[in-house]
Amino acid sequence: MNKAEPSDLFLETERYELSASPLYHFETSRREFFKTLGCGLVVLFLIDSAFAQESGGRRRSSRGGQRPAEISAWLHIGEDGMITVFTGKAEMGQNIRTSLTQAVAEELRAPVSSIRLVMADTQLTPYDAGTFGSRTTPDMASQLHKVSAAAREALLELAAEHFKTDRTSLVIADGRISQTGTDNSINFGQLTKGQKLVKSVDDKSSITGPDKWKIAGTSAPKVDGQDFVTGKHQYASDVKLPGMLHGKVLRPSAFEATLDSLDTKPAEAMPGVTVVHEGNFIGVVAPDIQLANRALAAIEAKWTAKSQPSSTELFDYLKKNAVSGRGSSNQNDASIQEALSKADHKFQQTYTIAYIAHAPLEPRAAVAEWKEDKLTVWTGTQRPFGVRGELAEAFGIAEDHIRVIVPDTGSAYGGKHTGEVAVEAARLSKSAGKPVKLVWTREEEFTWAYFRPAGIIDISSGVRNDGTITAWEFHNYNSGGSGISTPYEIEHQQTEFHSTKSPLRQGSYRGLAATANHFAREMQMDEMAHAIKMDPLEFRLKNLKDSRMRAVLEAAAKTFGWAESKAASNHGFGIAVGTEKGSYVATCAEVSVDRKSGKVQIIRAVTAFECGAVVNPEHLKNQIEGAMVMGLGGALFEAIQFENGKIKNPHFSSYRVPRFSDVPEIEVVLVDRKDLQSAGAGETPIIGIAPAIGNAIFNATGVRLRSLPMSQEALKS
Repeated sequence: MNKAEPSDLFLETERYELSASPLYHFETSRREFFKTLGCGLVVLFLIDSAFAQESGGRRRSSRGGQRPAEISAWLHIGEDGMITVFTGKAEMGQNIRTSLTQAVAEELRAPVSSIRLVMADTQLTPYDAGTFGSRTTPDMASQLHKVSAAAREALLELAAEHFKTDRTSLVIADGRISQTGTDNSINFGQLTKGQKLVKSVDDKSSITGPDKWKIAGTSAPKVDGQDFVTGKHQYASDVKLPGMLHGKVLRPSAFEATLDSLDTKPAEAMPGVTVVHEGNFIGVVAPDIQLANRALAAIEAKWTAKSQPSSTELFDYLKKNAVSGRGSSNQNDASIQEALSKADHKFQQTYTIAYIAHAPLEPRAAVAEWKEDKLTVWTGTQRPFGVRGELAEAFGIAEDHIRVIVPDTGSAYGGKHTGEVAVEAARLSKSAGKPVKLVWTREEEFTWAYFRPAGIIDISSGVRNDGTITAWEFHNYNSGGSGISTPYEIEHQQTEFHSTKSPLRQGSYRGLAATANHFAREMQMDEMAHAIKMDPLEFRLKNLKDSRMRAVLEAAAKTFGWAESKAASNHGFGIAVGTEKGSYVATCAEVSVDRKSGKVQIIRAVTAFECGAVVNPEHLKNQIEGAMVMGLGGALFEAIQFENGKIKNPHFSSYRVPRFSDVPEIEVVLVDRKDLQSAGAGETPIIGIAPAIGNAIFNATGVRLRSLPMSQEALKS
């Protein structure tokens, strides 16, 4: 058994998430840069070696991509007073545009309305590995705080020169710099006009602590929020170019199928239709989408597909095809067995996790345009630089001949790391000689995108009658290592992740494997508490020393009324706690169960969440609520059914996601730690809802459901 330290296990998990990260650095043409922005002050941020390691070294993929350590342009203050900030991060509905704008406004003492973010454009923004892993707030927001603080100092220096005074007499507020005791005042645009175009600074400027925030830390309204509400906002699927055509791709009959024969003549005979055939790739291009669909339907293709596993044999398949193990242990196997033998109660359980789809509101979409040997692609992706690398590899051209622009994206949840649709659109455009738009159908999104990994988890544990956990052995097959280490104080423990051959294409999903690992662990914790007749909250607190985790657990229980409330007949209460990506969550749930139909209804749910200093309270609550509702799907409904390389439920009519009628009364408790750096909040809130529901179901029925989704059929009596 190949053992590794916990840090190595973490890096292995990150590598799993970032398997397609790019190799490349970003370099912009300064001449083009200044031509675009016009006159004004450009702040160049010199990243010192320590910060370069913070922002890039740890996030490096197995292929070696990281942010550049050279001087890079991040911020521009124009003559008109507008502040333009550049970031490779993408906006996917998580409202990061607003919180990043708040970081800049805080340090520059400027109105939010005076700041414009240029995001996820490989020609304009510095290299960024991608928008994932809840890293935007702790990483990019921190960086923009430093950049903007440096810009503030540069502005004060310019103002001191302008007023011929000492800097200590100057006050900066609301986008203006004033000289105390006088009527002298100048706004940023007036100050930067006619000044040197470039002023270099380092990252030593003091940033504003959370306890002194005035703009960050408030519920600033969503930037451009009205455009989203009115439908004015443009997504990749809304992009229109002069002369643009529409494309469709012919999909194989099954995964890994090979093409036997092809007849494209009926499609080629249609006026305005171009057929593209390269190897197993077959596509059509037409002036409108209706004609493209008819042309695609006219193509006759025969495929050969090999026999493949089905969802009914999935978990046996995963166990049989395990190829390696990595983990951490403070004991050897003999010590674990000895500790188990000394327990008053011993448990050995297996938990299973189904593949599920990301089901984003916006299916994959791309518009591609070639101009001579240069390619521009508009697409919704979490990794614009990674997609640029995929395009360069696919077409054998240099990356500086490719521009990837990411319009704000209609959700991704970890499902848009890769650039398949961009490559397909570019291939069609190259053959057609005109811009081409390609939008996947919902069925294509369900079938040809990747899935959250399925998994099987084996746990052996032992507990004494006084509530002390004596031993813990945890094996995860395939779903991943995120959140795999137990936060509980257990003297004898062993944790291992086993890589496995997956029958379906799989990849990142909101929370990665932390949802699966927390589900199994928190269900097992409840089972031990029940065996020794100890309250589940009391049992967790007895075995927890982490003060941050104890704080969210106690906050959720207090708001829920855990100690005072008593479940009604056929109702049950459940609780779960966890940590991932530097933040902490605890969830309490109340469910009702109809034993005749087996139907589970979530009555109410309370989540306490702590992610350090809160940047935007109202939008953070929205994130948490959204994660909880999304988690309901994986807990009770969502599962991909497949057989012989085909997805059997590739539509919303056959793939059940949460509906409004499924959503319970939700209450969110924010534990605001202004003494701690802000952590990300996009992923961690999802991990608590499934085990809280599972434990509540047991409390109501005495039936322990150990699979995600939890089969309501098993509750019928």
